[in-house]
Amino acid sequence: MELIKADAQDKLGINVAEANGVADGNLVKEIIQTGLAKENLSKSVHPSPNSDSDDPAGDIKPAQKDQEEDGFCKIEMEEEKQDSATEILGSDDAVERITSTESHVEKEENGDIIAVSPEINGYVQVIQPDIHLPKPEAPPGLSPSPQQNEDVVTRSKSLSNSFTVVDMPSIGKFIKDRSNSLSASISKRLSFFKSDEGDDYNMNHKANSFHSGVTEFSISGLKVTVKLKKDDEEEEQIKGRISFFSRSNCRDCTAARSFFRERGLKFVEINIDVYRQREKELIERTGNSQVPQIFFNEKLFGGLVALNSLRNSGGFEQRLKEMLEKKCSGKAPAPPVYGFDDHDEEESTDELVGKVRVLRQKLPIQDRLMKMKIVKNCFAGNEMIEVLIRHFDCGRKKAVEIGKQLARKHFIHHVFGENDFEDGNHYYRFIEHEPSIPNCYNFRGSTNDSEPKPAVVVGQRLNKIMSAILESYASDDRRLVDYAGIIKSEEFRRYVNLAQDLHRVDLLKLSQDEKLAFFLNLHNAMVIHAVIRVGCPEGAIDRRYFYSDFQYIVGGSPYSLNTIKNGILRSNRRSPYSLVKPFGPGDKRLEVVLPKVNPLIHFGLCNGTRSSPTVRFFTPQGIEAELRCATREFFQSNGIEVDLEKRTVYLTRIIKWFSADFGQEKEILRWIINYLEATKAGLLMHLLGDGGPVNIVYHDYDWSINA
Repeated sequence: MELIKADAQDKLGINVAEANGVADGNLVKEIIQTGLAKENLSKSVHPSPNSDSDDPAGDIKPAQKDQEEDGFCKIEMEEEKQDSATEILGSDDAVERITSTESHVEKEENGDIIAVSPEINGYVQVIQPDIHLPKPEAPPGLSPSPQQNEDVVTRSKSLSNSFTVVDMPSIGKFIKDRSNSLSASISKRLSFFKSDEGDDYNMNHKANSFHSGVTEFSISGLKVTVKLKKDDEEEEQIKGRISFFSRSNCRDCTAARSFFRERGLKFVEINIDVYRQREKELIERTGNSQVPQIFFNEKLFGGLVALNSLRNSGGFEQRLKEMLEKKCSGKAPAPPVYGFDDHDEEESTDELVGKVRVLRQKLPIQDRLMKMKIVKNCFAGNEMIEVLIRHFDCGRKKAVEIGKQLARKHFIHHVFGENDFEDGNHYYRFIEHEPSIPNCYNFRGSTNDSEPKPAVVVGQRLNKIMSAILESYASDDRRLVDYAGIIKSEEFRRYVNLAQDLHRVDLLKLSQDEKLAFFLNLHNAMVIHAVIRVGCPEGAIDRRYFYSDFQYIVGGSPYSLNTIKNGILRSNRRSPYSLVKPFGPGDKRLEVVLPKVNPLIHFGLCNGTRSSPTVRFFTPQGIEAELRCATREFFQSNGIEVDLEKRTVYLTRIIKWFSADFGQEKEILRWIINYLEATKAGLLMHLLGDGGPVNIVYHDYDWSINA
């Protein structure tokens, strides 16, 4: 035994015991050997072409050719017949059942049986392995694959004629399949992707990976992600930077932006309506303030005309590669930086602020009992007069005039809103002490003490910055909004700062069109802010909080989405399913209410849901035309459907909720005809003109968020 093992290790380079993981005492007994020990040792083996098994063992025929130059002969193998099989029991007292007429038995000195090679009709018969053992299969590289049947498998010339060759594959696979439990587990997991039950998953996964280029699969808690690298990914990579200057609501800027997005090109947009100080840089670089102005690194490319010309000629990609093949230098337009305001936006301090600061420190601010109510943090008018006279060396008449100026600029208010300011035992308080003001989302612990800007200027600024936000973080049709992107943007940070300018604006100086545009824009901006801060309302209770409790302080008074829509824009009408009006008698906000209702406002107001009109912002100069355009787009998309056969008109539920603003049902349909395209208008006119009944059905409202 030891001699055979030593001989195998010396001439084959195989450690038999280690290679198969079998105990030394039973190694040779349990291995099925080929009977090539004598005259057949130097012959090569051909797998039988008639065998269906991968096992090369079979009947061995005599050599068909003489010994070749390399000292080997070819021997063809045939499938062994079942009736000539020989079974060897793996024990010291082995029992041999040999049905052949003659056999060759090799033994060691101690009498142990090594192999039995029966002869049938003069042929040497190779013994088949026990049926309970695994099917012999050679490891890759040690035997020919089924596709290589015609290739000749030869043995080493250095193999001794007296050495019995051990058929390693049969035992090798048996040990291999059981040697490593972890490998078996992983192989089983991976085989899921090739199994029948995993075919559906595999096909769907391939379909998804086809577009994304990313494949993911999990192995026992281990997540593996494989990203397919495109051949031309490195070649197409742009090292430089595309920058362009723009303005809000500019058609040419929108076209340039869409051009870059369609081609998947990253770019830096510098909106000079948002970053107003960058306009000086634009003029210095180009000589004018026209937009868009496109830069490839530090080089000026031109405007939309140059972009269209190069695109139509087909040379845009080549020009882009030439100009952006190197990294951007410091001379290129710098990207906007988050968290830094323009220096020229320093606010001037109101001339009354000094007096207000003294009054805040010197007045006896305390809780008082008035009209059977406890009024917190208030002071008397005559107390303020005394402080002004004592600290600013002015007469009583002058002190009263200062008090009226403080009330008009919304530094102080009467606790019950009864008057602006009077000398006497009337009680007032600073607006930051009013109960509702600290809950406003544009209030940061104190009021903005800067000189109030005109309300029309603040409204225009709000329009431009919110339009810039939508151009960057909304879909082209404005139906979907990227709220997660907005909250991280520099534009939104600047909008939140801008909202503080609303604290003490004078709303009474706005014209009717300016007031209409101002509150439409304010409502839509507040909706975006509300979705970011409190989330989209999903139920009736959430909607009440969303529309009634999310407030801004504007012109010294709190305004919610409900008070803006139903109080200001709808002339203080009740909201649906409500019994009270937004503003009660004596409310100072009644001075701001629009005198009449324009029904078009319902198609310019977005409440952050899928069924509401798209979000947009308006200008005072074109407010009527812009509202008509918004109404037309709403009805041409999904606001109305006409079924001529059923004589039914399907309308948005907005019409039902605010039917008081539109009139009777047939009047509503005649009014809608003015905003329909020709086909729908013709169908609706036919229904209304033939004198038959017309059914009106209202769509269910989709309250899900428009994100």
